[in-house]
Amino acid sequence: MNVHEHILLWNQAFIKIIDIRHTTMVQKEQLRNYRFPASTFLYTVRGSAQVWLDHNVHLVKRFDILHGGKGLCLDIAAEEEFEFYMILYKATLSLPYRQETSPFMKGSTPFQYQYAFTPSYPLSLFTIVEQMSNEWQRSNDLEKLHVKTLFYQFVYELSQQLHAQGIEPIKPDLVAQAIRYIDENYYQPITLDSLAQNWGCSAGYLSKLFKEKMNTSPIHYLGEVRVDKAIKLLLQTDATLQEIAENVGYLDGHTLSRSFKRYKGVSPARFKTEWKNRNQGEDLPLFRRKFAILPKKFERYIGNEIENHYQYKGEVDLNMYRNMRISAMTVFLCLSLLLGACSSASNTSGGSQTPTNNNVETQANSGNSNVGQDVSSQAKTRIVSTIKGDVEIPAEPQRVASDQYMGQLLKLGIIPVGVREGMLKEAWIEKAGISPDILANIEDLGSFPMNAEKLIELEPDLIIGSIEKNIEQYEKIGTTVFVPYWEGLSTAGPIEKFRRISEIFGKQQVAETWITEYEQKVADARQEIAGIIKEGETVSVVQIGSKALFVLSATGGNYGSATIYQMLQLPPTEQALNMKEGFENISLEVLPEYLGDHVFVYVNSKEDATEIFKSAIWKAAPAVAKGQVYMYGEFDDEFVMEDPYSMELQLETIVKVLKDNQK
Repeated sequence: MNVHEHILLWNQAFIKIIDIRHTTMVQKEQLRNYRFPASTFLYTVRGSAQVWLDHNVHLVKRFDILHGGKGLCLDIAAEEEFEFYMILYKATLSLPYRQETSPFMKGSTPFQYQYAFTPSYPLSLFTIVEQMSNEWQRSNDLEKLHVKTLFYQFVYELSQQLHAQGIEPIKPDLVAQAIRYIDENYYQPITLDSLAQNWGCSAGYLSKLFKEKMNTSPIHYLGEVRVDKAIKLLLQTDATLQEIAENVGYLDGHTLSRSFKRYKGVSPARFKTEWKNRNQGEDLPLFRRKFAILPKKFERYIGNEIENHYQYKGEVDLNMYRNMRISAMTVFLCLSLLLGACSSASNTSGGSQTPTNNNVETQANSGNSNVGQDVSSQAKTRIVSTIKGDVEIPAEPQRVASDQYMGQLLKLGIIPVGVREGMLKEAWIEKAGISPDILANIEDLGSFPMNAEKLIELEPDLIIGSIEKNIEQYEKIGTTVFVPYWEGLSTAGPIEKFRRISEIFGKQQVAETWITEYEQKVADARQEIAGIIKEGETVSVVQIGSKALFVLSATGGNYGSATIYQMLQLPPTEQALNMKEGFENISLEVLPEYLGDHVFVYVNSKEDATEIFKSAIWKAAPAVAKGQVYMYGEFDDEFVMEDPYSMELQLETIVKVLKDNQK
């Protein structure tokens, strides 16, 4: 962003003064790790100092001006008595932006930019700053208004001199700022939203930048840092797992253990044992050897041309690990060394398999397991996008639990370790020929939400939840991905559901192969029923419950409506097309308004439908009189679910019902 663009944005901004501070530092005094709570001007008055704006170092003398945005990390080392003012402000660009400003707003807030320079005419700026500071100390609202007026004069004068000197503001390195923040604050609660809030940008934008530069997500990096810190305490001390967990930012030892396994492939206890066994017999004693594997303390200094380096000094004890600063490369090197130390370790946790092809029975009986895989392959993770944000999951989950989607998982060749009890009782299981041996390996986890105690015992490395209110509970147990089954009162199409699940496991090709085969079956089915529904005729789908009557929508419905409307492309009524949700609950009196020339009926039970079928309203319907009513399903059959197995069975059933009605 050049000076002209910067001035243009100042013209569009609403300004709020947050604070004005006047500070004097004595010789050799240091200010460390001060993070700007808002955009800030720093105006020096006397003395000299070495000043870091993030990792950008400046040799500052009197009458220098520096600027940085919210979240910037400021370090100062006073070489002599050093006096300066800080003006903290918040700038907001109100919508709508002028057309010429919109190109500059992409990505980050312009008032986050950094620059430092010596103005050609410093005293005019000094006069304004000093007056602002004096007025700010008074509590009168009129003085506060005057401060704001003076601030605009300051910005005007500053902009003129920036322009004259050709100074161009530097866009901040948000990734570097986030890395440093994580390195210094890993023991605190950190979320992607809180990181983004620090620098006034969106979580999505920060995540995108981080992935582009670091090839990982901010939260994955946070986990790496925490586990790395835990390793140091694990190898250097006799602290309990709970004590280590609290020190590195986890709620408890169980949470740390799960995260440790995710990154290292083994438990903390086993990691420590492997490390000790590997180093037995070496000349270097353990209490000395431990320091050989640890990264050196990160030192801040100006280039080699400066004789007296400004460094952070002092011994580091157990309670000061929180203050160690480690560069990203050092972290990664340390992790690589430690992984190499235990590369012979294998994952001995039993349980389910993750088959790599679509033949579930072959995989279930093949005896393949995850035992024997090296630690480095198990430590790999992937990032998947969900409606609740990005989630880091194992690259190849071995122990999957799910409260929905069992049919989709099995069709992908994935045998879950546990599912909701209803999944194990679906009618399609027997009709699709699923082997009892496969089902015997899947734990019954009860109803919604799945039983927490059983989930913990299974130690899943991935949990799939379909109802949002249950996700928080699942997340306390293990890595959880939210894939909603219902979205409001509508449901996503079956093909879309299958693709969503396949993307989680990186099995899109397996899914697309089945989809291609299924679409061919659909095309063949359309040929079989061609002519039964005449041109210009419409179709409606009615579900009769025990105490309610429903008409299903052309999109977003359930109970086979997707097969009827979207797959077989049977023409819906205008009412079905215009429904805002996946269904409408109606009274018997208005039923004729919703019925098409052909009516598909799904019942909760035949007894529930008897009263409606005996009514004069039903009997008077044209479709009923012409015999164009198709009883296609009853509750607990293949029309309840929308997995690939159910879809195949639904297609066969609808075609058979239509053809049988013509005989």
